[in-house]
Amino acid sequence: MKKRTRGRELALQLLYQLDLRGDEILAEIDDFLRDEEPDRESREFAKKILLGVQECRVELDKTIQSVAQNWDIARMAVIDRNVLRLASWELLHCQDIPPKVAINEAIELGKRYSTQNSGAFINGILDKIKSRHAKDGAAQGERSEA
Repeated sequence: MKKRTRGRELALQLLYQLDLRGDEILAEIDDFLRDEEPDRESREFAKKILLGVQECRVELDKTIQSVAQNWDIARMAVIDRNVLRLASWELLHCQDIPPKVAINEAIELGKRYSTQNSGAFINGILDKIKSRHAKDGAAQGERSEA
């Protein structure tokens, strides 16, 4: 398994715990990662995702909610909600990760750890976020040229 794919899996596990248990797990993340994964790069990537999502959680939830028609983020399955947060963070804050990769990895996480329908649900939401982000980026570029 690729190091970043493994890092995303670990980050999803931690985001799930964070969603259910709250900030108390933040003190345990290094121990959890050391116990679960021998590869340093995978651990570091997982921690980067977790801390990035935690820092931007309000923004990410607003972004997800804005494109999730007829879905309240609090009522989404916990795994789906956290896969969406993870991938949205990658789409919006990681220029070194191609959007297609972030979306495909999220779809696979949803299929592997959630329901049969999660892949399509996650794909639909993330595609809308990607499109909106691309439009916003183009609009920013037009404004800076003016």
